[in-house]
Amino acid sequence: MSAVKLSVAAVVALMALITSGVYLPAWAMFLVTMAFAKGLVSLGIICLMRAGLVSFGQGLYYCIGAYIAALMSEWTGITDIAFLTLLGVLAAVVLSSIFGPLLANYRGIFFAMLTLSLSMILYGTLAKLNVIGGTDGLNVASPTFFGYQPSGRDLGFALFVFTCVLTVVACAALRVFFDSERGLILLGIRENELRIEYLGASVQNAITVAYIMAAGLAGAGGVIAALAIGHVDPEFSFWTTSGEFVFVGILSGFYSVGAVFVSSVILELVRSFSNLYFPTTWQMSLGVFLLIVIYLLPNGLGSLLSKRDRERKGT
Repeated sequence: MSAVKLSVAAVVALMALITSGVYLPAWAMFLVTMAFAKGLVSLGIICLMRAGLVSFGQGLYYCIGAYIAALMSEWTGITDIAFLTLLGVLAAVVLSSIFGPLLANYRGIFFAMLTLSLSMILYGTLAKLNVIGGTDGLNVASPTFFGYQPSGRDLGFALFVFTCVLTVVACAALRVFFDSERGLILLGIRENELRIEYLGASVQNAITVAYIMAAGLAGAGGVIAALAIGHVDPEFSFWTTSGEFVFVGILSGFYSVGAVFVSSVILELVRSFSNLYFPTTWQMSLGVFLLIVIYLLPNGLGSLLSKRDRERKGT
């Protein structure tokens, strides 16, 4: 996709999202905000999926971003959403820069389990730290928007708009990255990493960059989720939270960045209504839904868009 087409598509998508927010009820606006926040984390996961890797520990950086927002607002009184998001991303990037080069040496189940273990270490640590709430967690102050402090529905709408802007920018940036040389190298690693090394590219560096990018996206998603909920706790880093992000990644596939957020919204809708009508078996409903999607679309929802593009080009 050319830069002009990508820019036009991004602007149109953003305007459509913001316009829809005007008419959405408060509960739906909150649901979409949370879905997009979690979609940012899953967007990072498909970066790794393109290289044939799956991280079951993105809750680590999701939790880091959430706690950054909570601690900064409590200890310093800073509540500006843009500044908190930037701090959350930076914290996640710095931490992932330490673990990334190590994890890039592993593949398959070893990579998945190592990422999961790091996430669970953070969970156990936060649960024991009573100074920052322990298992009860912390409340998060309402965010401000460049000095503007809305309340009620205006607060929900402002957070929705900010999340939409962040989502569209992330999608556009990842689309450019996926179409770049380094992004295509990730696909090559998935197929045959030995050939990539023969061509002169560093597989370890490519995976490290993808891991750091995924961490930054997870940090941003954690900040948004914390501000939307108004509370954080160690569960943000628990393995089931990371499993949800992988669920969305599998549901969407790695062909389309937009499919990630569609899948995240679908997951939130299925979970909300399943929890409403089947409160004791809603997890089973999610499992059945995922099995149906995997059976009908083994490459995820994004494969529909990819197939349509190939047919339009006559390939």
